[in-house]
Amino acid sequence: MYLTALDIGSSQIKAVVAELNRGNQLTLVDVFKSSSRGVRKGEIADFNDVLKSVTALFSDIRKINKSALKNIFVSVGGKNIRLQGSRGIVAVSRADNEIYSEDIDRVIKASQAINLSDNRTILHTIVQEYIVNGVEQIQNPLGMIGNRLEVNSLIVDAFEPFINDIKNCVDSAGGKIGGLVFGPLASSRAVLNKVHRELGVAMVDIGFSTTGLAVFEEDKLIQAKVIPVGSGNITNDLAITFKSSIDVAEKIKIMHGHADASDVSSKDKVDLAEFDPSLESEISRKYVCEIIEARLAEIFELVNNELKSIGKTKLPAGIILTGGGVKISGVIGLARQELKLPVHFGVLDQDNFNAMSADLVSRVEDSEFSLSAGLLLWGYDQTAKEETEKGKLSKILKYFLP
Repeated sequence: MYLTALDIGSSQIKAVVAELNRGNQLTLVDVFKSSSRGVRKGEIADFNDVLKSVTALFSDIRKINKSALKNIFVSVGGKNIRLQGSRGIVAVSRADNEIYSEDIDRVIKASQAINLSDNRTILHTIVQEYIVNGVEQIQNPLGMIGNRLEVNSLIVDAFEPFINDIKNCVDSAGGKIGGLVFGPLASSRAVLNKVHRELGVAMVDIGFSTTGLAVFEEDKLIQAKVIPVGSGNITNDLAITFKSSIDVAEKIKIMHGHADASDVSSKDKVDLAEFDPSLESEISRKYVCEIIEARLAEIFELVNNELKSIGKTKLPAGIILTGGGVKISGVIGLARQELKLPVHFGVLDQDNFNAMSADLVSRVEDSEFSLSAGLLLWGYDQTAKEETEKGKLSKILKYFLP
């Protein structure tokens, strides 16, 4: 069985294909990356452009195996996605008051009964805690005794037309969606561990046009959001300032950029003609870094404002940085300075994957693939859960059937 992760970004489309064997081991098969068109701030702006990009990528994936396109987990981004708390309450159905999986399913469904406008749809229902006969902080009530079961959930809802665009794009390109996952939740699955989530942590995923934020405490999701600013804004700033192309500005950012301009000598120069012969001038590298620092500081200020709004400015596990935008040297130091918290790079746990080659592992470990890796792990979790439920159903049927 194949699982495929699909990250449709504003600058690039990335995909990771893995095979799930009968022992529930996830083996990386291949990694794909190509340029993207038609996506803006995490949302589809031109359906036909996105369809062309996805179709081209799928043609490469199909060469592995046609079934690699039958179970695709796709990221969902954009600033229109919202979180809200909800509570569900049900009476335990059996006379002996033992809580069964059916009761858990019913109470979760009850928590989904919220007021949504006609153009919005539920993307995730994230259980925070169960409550049995008034006893709180229960993680799994299965098998417990009680006559009243409650659940506190976080409901993640999205703009339905945007969700339909993603579904139609994947379907039209010849794929089949196995699940849609809110981007910050997927990235968190890849780079956060249980200790991080227990202590209190904020995952910050700096992409090309957006920055994903997910905050956890006591192993519970507190907040998740997409901020519509990313590393591509730095590239645009450089292109405008130096009157260069976007491609040249991106190369300058990667090759000569640094997040803290105070670390750079004013004597250091960048020869623009090395990147484009039509740009016959030298510029101060310090000036380049000042532009980069200003935009990164803005991103961290927006993150800090979100943390302040939920009263979570003191997180023991601090900030975990990931995404393609964190590759600029000095970004850790600037983040610590701006956020006044411990800051570390996100690290993918290699134990989650087997691989057909060491090169595949190194490619997936790259911070720009954190979202894709998280999508794959999310798909793995969902598939494992479905297989467990099928096993339970099979046992029940064998008990009743001759």
